[in-house]
Amino acid sequence: MIQIMLVAAGGFWGAVFRFGISQWVKGHSVTSFPLATLFVNIAGSFLLGWITATEPSDSIRLFFGIGFMGAFTTFSTLKLENIQFYRKKQWDVLILYLALTYIVGILAALAGFLLGSR
Repeated sequence: MIQIMLVAAGGFWGAVFRFGISQWVKGHSVTSFPLATLFVNIAGSFLLGWITATEPSDSIRLFFGIGFMGAFTTFSTLKLENIQFYRKKQWDVLILYLALTYIVGILAALAGFLLGSR
């Protein structure tokens, strides 16, 4: 039961942080490019790489690695935003968004892992 509580608590805080960051970015951005989703996914990649490399206790892994990061990052929003770019035939934005998300995301996860391995 404690494992479920740790994941749920982490998920709550991850969702709250994602919402707060998204609102802040949207309020300070003049572009229609999904900067908020890009930011949380890149930051989440870095943090999950770092968390994984530190080989945390089960409690930390459940709270941060599964709960918090699972709710903080958003694969489904990324896909929906890409479908919207596809439907609007915004090919350049679609390709840029996919490239940034996957290439920078993998590099961020690697950087987090290497930093956490020290």
